[in-house]
Amino acid sequence: MPLLGSFIKKAVELGEALTSYDSPVEEQEKVLRNLLETAQNTAFGKHYNFAQILKSDTLFKTFAESVPTHDYDKIHTHWWHRTLAGEADVTWPGTPDYFAVSSGTTSASKYIPVTDDMISAIRRAGIGQVLALSEYDMPPAFFEKEILMLGSSTDLKEVDGHLEGEISGISASNIPGWFEFYYKPGKEISSIKNWDERVERIAQEAPKWDIGALSGIPSWIELMLKKVIEYHGLKTIHDIWPNLLVYTSGGVALEPYIPNLNKLMAHPLIYIDTYLASEGFLAFQARPETKAMKLVLNNGIYFEFVPFQDRFMADDGTVRPDAPVLNSREVTEGVDYVLLISTVSGAWRYMIGDTVQFTDVERGEIIISGRTKFYLNVVGEQLPVNKMQDAVQALCDEKGIAITEFTVSAVRRDDGEYINRWYLGSDDPCHEPHDVAQLLDEKLRASNKNYDVARSKALKGVEAFVIPTDMFHNWNEHTKQKGGQAKMPKVMKEEDFLEFETFVKEHTLS
Repeated sequence: MPLLGSFIKKAVELGEALTSYDSPVEEQEKVLRNLLETAQNTAFGKHYNFAQILKSDTLFKTFAESVPTHDYDKIHTHWWHRTLAGEADVTWPGTPDYFAVSSGTTSASKYIPVTDDMISAIRRAGIGQVLALSEYDMPPAFFEKEILMLGSSTDLKEVDGHLEGEISGISASNIPGWFEFYYKPGKEISSIKNWDERVERIAQEAPKWDIGALSGIPSWIELMLKKVIEYHGLKTIHDIWPNLLVYTSGGVALEPYIPNLNKLMAHPLIYIDTYLASEGFLAFQARPETKAMKLVLNNGIYFEFVPFQDRFMADDGTVRPDAPVLNSREVTEGVDYVLLISTVSGAWRYMIGDTVQFTDVERGEIIISGRTKFYLNVVGEQLPVNKMQDAVQALCDEKGIAITEFTVSAVRRDDGEYINRWYLGSDDPCHEPHDVAQLLDEKLRASNKNYDVARSKALKGVEAFVIPTDMFHNWNEHTKQKGGQAKMPKVMKEEDFLEFETFVKEHTLS
């Protein structure tokens, strides 16, 4: 039995056993009070009179009534543009050394401040996730293996005295010294900007490593594993990394990718989900009995929850000022909530863009149920992304295929009527593609009454096309969004969707 591995495992188990927390509400009150005290002398803190809010006996309520909600555009326009220009003490003390440049699905140009306090908070959350491995009964040898983290480049761009890059690149460039022994592909390879060149180097170096865990967005992890297998003429990735045991995902729904990932393995991995966004490390899967993730309630992020209902949402997709706001103990399990966060990077009542559902209020466990902008409602469909994913998964089960990517839009026919058109990415043969649209339509009508009503009125039809998964990857490359944290939008505006459709048709014919 490896001595070092046994020692680390015991330390993990002891650390988890000794880590105690107050109740979720008490922890969140501590976090909010610390945020307000730290930022009360910033321009934002003075403008919204944090000093007065701190005197309130009903801190949560007073904070919600005193500070408006923000989406990225609002907080950037009013506040963060000053931080980006180098002004100090705007929404958080000092000036941040880093800005996370979002390559997500709702904007191509978000610049999120990443403070030293946030980097420390991300590290602490990562340690908390490691401590949670005590619940998974890992063999001692696992704790001696290396971890391959496939994120964006660590070669950050210097702009006006600060560094810019994706959050995974910022995090990797700030790994603690003790972790460098375990971290692969290492700083040199991680700094390669071109994703294909980086993966080529990973494939070349792969035999030198003893990888026990993977971390990254599943679509890019899958492509990387295929490249390593092809490069060395392997049957499975375990032929070169026999001790690979764990895959830590994040950023997108993991479930659709598992069948394809399993095809690359000699045996299935332990899949662990995380919720690391450009704005912070929000949650991680803490126990194997559930796929839900535990909110990190004691680590520099204050959470609020708004019921995701039309009457509480403005036309531009932001939360209405009179919408009810709940804390982590006032929520109800199985209900969709818009997530608001206030953080040690100076985000205040900030719509991160996700909707979540609580699966266990007592434990503070959630699933990401969708995106506030991944919400198809052009003609009253009112389709959240989780309902779409459920319908696609039901289609997979019925057809016996794996669909790892999809996108949908409401488009106008020549007669001016609207239909929903889907593109589904699968590398499995679909023997009866003509009934895919019908099956999707049936599943959605059965699970969503608003969609069912729309289908009898303004939504005149459904079309669906199964295309190779590589088409989605090629589109991301075409739009300069390949690798790292790049994700394909599940719902597209009609104009963008028609551009994607033209790209698909051109590359299908070529």
